[in-house]
Amino acid sequence: MNAISPDLHAADDSQARLDRLSELSERLLSRARALGASQAEVSCSEESGLDVNVRLGEVETVESTRDRGIAVTVYFGHRKGSASTADLHESSLEATVAQACAIARHTEDDPASGLADAELMAREFPDLDSWHPWALEADAAVDLALACEAAGREADARIGNSDGASMGRHASLSVYANSHGFIGRERGTSYSISCALIAGQGEGMQRDGWYSSALAREDLQSPQAIGRRAAERTVARLQPRSLPTAQLPVIFAPEVSRSLIGHLLGAVSGGALYRRASFLLDSVGQSLFPNWLDIDERPHLRRGLRSAAFDGDGVATRDSALVTGGVLQRYVLGSYSARRLGLQTTANAGGVHNLRVSSNAKDLAELIAGQSRALLVTELMGQGVNAVTGDYSRGAGGFLIENGAISHPVDNVTIAGNLREMFQRIAAVGADIDTRSHIHIGSVLVDGMTVAGEG
Repeated sequence: MNAISPDLHAADDSQARLDRLSELSERLLSRARALGASQAEVSCSEESGLDVNVRLGEVETVESTRDRGIAVTVYFGHRKGSASTADLHESSLEATVAQACAIARHTEDDPASGLADAELMAREFPDLDSWHPWALEADAAVDLALACEAAGREADARIGNSDGASMGRHASLSVYANSHGFIGRERGTSYSISCALIAGQGEGMQRDGWYSSALAREDLQSPQAIGRRAAERTVARLQPRSLPTAQLPVIFAPEVSRSLIGHLLGAVSGGALYRRASFLLDSVGQSLFPNWLDIDERPHLRRGLRSAAFDGDGVATRDSALVTGGVLQRYVLGSYSARRLGLQTTANAGGVHNLRVSSNAKDLAELIAGQSRALLVTELMGQGVNAVTGDYSRGAGGFLIENGAISHPVDNVTIAGNLREMFQRIAAVGADIDTRSHIHIGSVLVDGMTVAGEG
């Protein structure tokens, strides 16, 4: 295998390149066995990308990237060693395997280390519709970014400045192989367009933006639509006020509500659990949410942002319930964390694959209309979440709702609570899903949080 292709988008030779990565993986596994490893695994990847940024009608940056990586992990019994390289010369590859073996010989035994069980390896590899190459050249990418920013700047006279617009495209090929005889191949593309604008003058300036991301170009919003949406959001934030401290219902808009599920995932992940650093220790079988709420993992969705036939250990993925009727059904485990906990892997080495949260409401407008006084959160700031206790405190911006309608923008407030209580107090989830994430969830109404502002 020689130099990486100039651009994985330029000519679709992806299958041939995956063949070469597979052959390389098998050679490295064979070398590891020859050096005495009882088990071994190899990850090989190639990536390419183009990112352009413009501001105030001028090009700021154009960046073309190409990358590759080879990672080798070997096991001598329960002793583990890893090494990596980007150099594909035979001498470098030989040295990488030898280094991994040397490291393994000097590490302590870890009874949980080793490959996932052979019988759990994926055997079916459906087409997940994740490969949509687009030979977008730099000039055309710049034109799209400029059109996006121009649409935003022209949408409202109060837009006086810009933080710029960007256009990006990326492609990746990867192979994971191990000494069970497993070889898994993946290829994927992704695209994004974004715009951030500034409205107002002096201390009254406000900034906001919008973006679109997808695996295929036809699923992107148009540059003009993104620019106009960025302008609408920015202008809507002008002349914000703070609020007196109070207990209020809080509505999380779809673009921020997924963070709540992110905190759940962090708390039920294997690493946090075996380290005893989670507020949800020993919570399987407990009611965490209202009894109408379900969360399901769907790893085989076509064109899903995190669709995969196998996880980072090669274990076959499958549809699986995380929460049913409000009750936590399982943790989120790879093979290592599962062994540490005395449990079975849930095929989540590397994370979850496409979560869908059930809804019991229509959309954000319906949630707003049902509130006499509440806070709509459209932006979250800071990292004030204690993973051990579940205490939650984050800076927020958004809008005050009065008598079923948006009253005025709000900033400089903090919303606080405890995640266990917040999960239980979810009164509604809308069907207005933000599809730019692998966590599919709509607007979320939490019935009662402390909103701390001025006074």
